[in-house]
Amino acid sequence: MVAFTGFRTPLKPGIDAGSAPPRSAGLALAARGRSSDWIIWPALAIALASSMVLATGPALPQVGVSLVKVDLSVVAKGYRMSKLIGSSVINDKSEKIGTVDDVIADKDKKLLSFAVLQVGGFLGLGGRLVAVPFDSLVIDDTGQKITLPGASKDELKKLSEFSYPAS
Repeated sequence: MVAFTGFRTPLKPGIDAGSAPPRSAGLALAARGRSSDWIIWPALAIALASSMVLATGPALPQVGVSLVKVDLSVVAKGYRMSKLIGSSVINDKSEKIGTVDDVIADKDKKLLSFAVLQVGGFLGLGGRLVAVPFDSLVIDDTGQKITLPGASKDELKKLSEFSYPAS
């Protein structure tokens, strides 16, 4: 077992600070300037890190995983969901009708199936979430303009409200 001098533990329940034993002389130095406690945390981190390195074994090869060669030029032309989320959605009259809150992929087909839009509200508060088919969104080549043709804010508010399942 390793003991660290100057390591302070919280008081036990029922003991108040007034009845606690007086501080040691080493801790009095801390009140005047530099404390010797600064050395404890790096030493503890080094000990913990070295024990983690020694405790881990070699990585085992994964069975049944096959890599697929990807055409990076096709990947580069795709839309980054992280950039689409939070973007404004307009209708074909260029009226803002909501913002993209999330994009949901189908578990079985592994395709992007739905876009969750936030409609109404102000600065992300007080709005309601609705789900629309992802294919109904028209996204320009740059990913900057997202249009939902034929939609209006009022029509979207009439849709059933979407709520994320509790995890």
